[in-house]
Order: sequence, then structure tokens, then C-alpha cells
Amino acid sequence: MAAQARSLNGKVVAITGGARGIGAATARALVRKGAKVALGDLDRELAETTAAEIGADTIALELDVTRRDSFEGFLDQVEERLGSLDVLVNNAGIMPLGRFLDEDDLTAQRLVDINVHGVMYGMKLALPRMERRGRGHVVNLASQAGKAGFPGGATYCGTKHFVVGVSEAVRAELSDTDIEISVVMPAVVNTELGSGLPETRAIKVLQPEDVADAIVDALERPKFDVWVPRESVGIYKFMQLLPRGAREGIGRFLKADKVLAEADPHARSAYEHRAAHSEPALDEDAERESETAAT
Repeated sequence: MAAQARSLNGKVVAITGGARGIGAATARALVRKGAKVALGDLDRELAETTAAEIGADTIALELDVTRRDSFEGFLDQVEERLGSLDVLVNNAGIMPLGRFLDEDDLTAQRLVDINVHGVMYGMKLALPRMERRGRGHVVNLASQAGKAGFPGGATYCGTKHFVVGVSEAVRAELSDTDIEISVVMPAVVNTELGSGLPETRAIKVLQPEDVADAIVDALERPKFDVWVPRESVGIYKFMQLLPRGAREGIGRFLKADKVLAEADPHARSAYEHRAAHSEPALDEDAERESETAAT
């Protein structure tokens, strides 16, 4: 018998990277369930526009997940305006692509700061609040790239492996509490981040709403591993039974090795530009270094 779904009505949910894509779709899905939602995003103006479109008293707040003080201030404002935090969705992330040996250090630092430290700050700041009340749920957005390595996105894959690993470890540390951890692993999603990526032969491109529905389901019926689409877990489990050479051969047949390596640079140009300026502090540091070198 399926477990009875937990009600999300009145639950306070904070979503990072909530202005667009999966974050915005998740906010819409949660509001339909009666949740009170806060969108945190570096792009405050777009977040406010998205919140206004969603309605239902959804709020928008500026958030730089690479700064602990910004994240703490975000959660403080969420609780002041909406009430005690029930759910944190760590959705913010970037995916600049390219050959590993051609990747500059600032790009790698951005990836780690946003995809790794952004998740850590969120967990370290949200979980103590949840522990004090004895309940809560953290949802971390990883990727199926967190279960394998794909050429063309080596550092991105590494950051998503981290998200899977830290989620597993923290879940074990909290096993004797009523705090839930979920890790969401989508295939390619039709968002700006996923623009220009070719389809594989096994799994079609998802819509943000597909991921949002999976997140809502994981909150209503708590589970740790959230594969999107659900049937992709079967492919993963089958592949793990095979020796590495066979796995790699099947991956090439399914064109999984092309999905990041052969992205259309023209289709991704707008996203790549935005991702390159997604951490203001790095741009400021680079500018100061340039000015120092010129004197």
C-alpha cells in the first residue's frame, strides 16, 4: 500500500535559483499545493517578476549562494516574512561547458563556489533551524552527471558528484531524526542551462515541470533518490552490472558521451555569458587584480 501523501499546505519553502527554470517551475507546483514560497536569486528583478506571476503571496529575495552571510540573511528574511522554514530546495547551479584542459581557473572556481559551497551553506544554515524544531526537508538538485562522468563537463560532473555524496552522508548523520534529505537527479532539462544539448538515444529532454513534479512527490512521500525520469534508474542499475568497457561502449552507442561534449555553442552563448558573470565577487576580484597588474 502506498504511503499517504504528506500535506504541503502552509509549508514554508525556500528555493535557491528560483527566478527561472526548475526553480520557478517548482515554486509554481508547490504553490498549487498550498505552500508558502520564497524565491532566492542573484537576479532580484527577475525573481520579483516570477513571484508576481506566481502570486499567492510568493516572495522574492536577493541571494548570492556563494556568500554565507547572504544565504543566512535570505533564510532570516524567509522566516521573518513567511514563518519557520520547513523545506529548503538547493536548486541554484551553473553548467559552463568545455574541454577540461581548456577550462580557466575562474570558471572552475565559479562552478565549485556555486554548485558545491552554495549547497553546503544552505545545508549548514537550514539544518540547525530544522533540528531545533525536530522536522524539515532539504532537497538538493544534483544531476545524472552526479552518477557518471561526461566529457565536456568534467568539473560540472565533479560538483554534482559532491552533491550526491554530501547528501548521502548527511542523510546518514540525521537518520535518527525526522529531518529528510532528498537528492534529485534529472537528465537533460529544457532550460537555459540545458540549451544546445543534443538528445541521447535513451532519454528525451525533460521539461522543468517534470522535475518540479518529482520534487513535489519527494516532499509528499519522502525518498532520498529522486531520478527524473523515473525509468532512468533502471538504466543506471543495469549499467553498473557491466564491466567498465561495456558501460562505455553502450554509452557511446546511446550518444551519452556527446551530450555535453557536442553542445551547440551558438545556442548556449547567452547562457554561457550569464554563467560567466554569476558570481559578482569573482568579477570584482579579477578587476582588482587587473588594476594592480597595470600599476
